[in-house]
Amino acid sequence: MKTIQKTLLLIAFVTAAGTARAQLNPLSSQYYINQYAINPAFAGETDGLKINGAYRKLWDNIPGAPLTQSITADYGFNKVGIGLTFNNERAGLQRETRVMGSYAYHLKVSESGARLNFGVSLGFTNQRLETADLYGNPNDPTVGQYNERKTFLDGDFGVAYTSTGLTLQAALPNLKRVFKKESLPYADGATFYTAASYLFKLSEGAQGVDLEPKVAFRGVKNYKNILDAGAQLGFANKQLFLMAMYHSSESATFGLGMDFQRKYLISGSYSTQTSALTGYTNGSFELNLRLNLGH
Repeated sequence: MKTIQKTLLLIAFVTAAGTARAQLNPLSSQYYINQYAINPAFAGETDGLKINGAYRKLWDNIPGAPLTQSITADYGFNKVGIGLTFNNERAGLQRETRVMGSYAYHLKVSESGARLNFGVSLGFTNQRLETADLYGNPNDPTVGQYNERKTFLDGDFGVAYTSTGLTLQAALPNLKRVFKKESLPYADGATFYTAASYLFKLSEGAQGVDLEPKVAFRGVKNYKNILDAGAQLGFANKQLFLMAMYHSSESATFGLGMDFQRKYLISGSYSTQTSALTGYTNGSFELNLRLNLGH
């Protein structure tokens, strides 16, 4: 019984300090670079193929540090968008793999180019504990109970209004977790995401400068809802950009990048640690790459 209790405490601590932290500060690319990562309504928003890759890890090289890897590909044609996402997360003993296919429809609602966008994703999620990294009895029935859970169907739903300036959006990720009670409780997982932004074109042409402020409001299971506020400043017709976001979890994200010829993008960002964990570790670094074949 003591072994089981120790295992449960270990699982709870690692999961809370790792996976929950990843949800409190999600991938920064979802705010501007790759909105499809959080909302399937943005799959194929522009014509052609786009491939995005993201990699995030804690700045500190400590055992069990959270690690996130993400690859998305989406393709737009006519009024339709299709996409595929692959996400792999590691935090302490916990591993989670999620694969989703997406379909989106983009309905033009004005001659100026405003559109209503609807998207849905369907796929599977697999969660497990890495027994090779467990300090204790790997045959503990509690560990076995967790790993015996089957890979389950999951999905996302999203809507968005887009125009030349204004963007409004809402998404329900992790639909299975939102609507079905888990046999094993968890303290992470995004429950909803909403955001509003407006693009101001400060100057036009090849050296054009634009500014896009954004406010997002999102929910995390068993945590307070989080408010994000910030902006992205683009130079040289959006080929160079700077980004900063403040999160009500008392952390901040800063990023910069280059989108050469609006086709080859590379960016990096740094997120400071949430207030609850600042005394234990530094923030995380994220690298993003994108290939845009739509131009």
